[in-house]
Amino acid sequence: MIQSTLNGETLKDFDKVVNVSSVAQLSPFRYPGGKTWLVPRVREWLLAQERPGLFIEPFAGGGIVSLTVAKEGLADRCLMVEIDDDVAAAWQVIIEGDAAELVRRIQTFELSIATANEMISSTSDDVMDMAFRTILRNRVSHGGILAPGSGILKNGENGKGIHSRWYPTTLAKRINKIATFRDHITFVHGDAFQIIEQHMDDSTCAFFIDPPYTASKKSAGRRLYTHNVVDHERLFELVSRIKGPFMVTYDESEEIAQFCDKYNLEYRRIRMSGTHHIERYEYVICNDFEWFDCSSK
Repeated sequence: MIQSTLNGETLKDFDKVVNVSSVAQLSPFRYPGGKTWLVPRVREWLLAQERPGLFIEPFAGGGIVSLTVAKEGLADRCLMVEIDDDVAAAWQVIIEGDAAELVRRIQTFELSIATANEMISSTSDDVMDMAFRTILRNRVSHGGILAPGSGILKNGENGKGIHSRWYPTTLAKRINKIATFRDHITFVHGDAFQIIEQHMDDSTCAFFIDPPYTASKKSAGRRLYTHNVVDHERLFELVSRIKGPFMVTYDESEEIAQFCDKYNLEYRRIRMSGTHHIERYEYVICNDFEWFDCSSK
């Protein structure tokens, strides 16, 4: 256990790194900044609350947190929100549409650099085409990056090149698994801020808020995400007015600490292992840390 301070007071940091291989892999996405490593902490947090009527993830991204909550029945219902057109198309098909057809396309696609480039360069706005194109691009691009300019794998792992992260059978199993509990999920292709404003006065709603970009001037968001601009201060102001339980995650930075101070929000540092197993810390912001302090003892 190590210590940090906030306004001169000692805060506990969770120094134990979660082994992500111990977490059920439910999402078909490889997502930069994904929160698989945080799933056990989210579970602890929710189990310490009165069961939420609605669990809301305004920045869904790869969706691992919402998927886990829905699968494990940690809330009555889940609401996933994503503004990115391509990522939204994938979730629309998986959660609301013909997931079986998406699985068929994944399992029958003959992957090569030529076929991948042909599919990725397609401009079809059919939701099924967009969904398949997005998952393909996510699986064959460096680091799963979907932002414009990202390149596809050439060498990959163990010399497998473009096939390194393309696992049709595994992807099919994950999408089929989601189909068994997707009735507990509602997906909205929309703006996170609007959704937060619509539900922030409802104390039966629990929010997991993980913006896919940081407030730091050193943010990698611009090269990782198509939608990489967010009004961080407005987000903190809204969070400070949420009536129900919330958990917000951000990369550790001076800017985030300052926003927490300004809006009287309490936070803790949690150690995580990122890309290439580089250990770093993230801030977790909550309106009740009894669950955290107990689990840290």
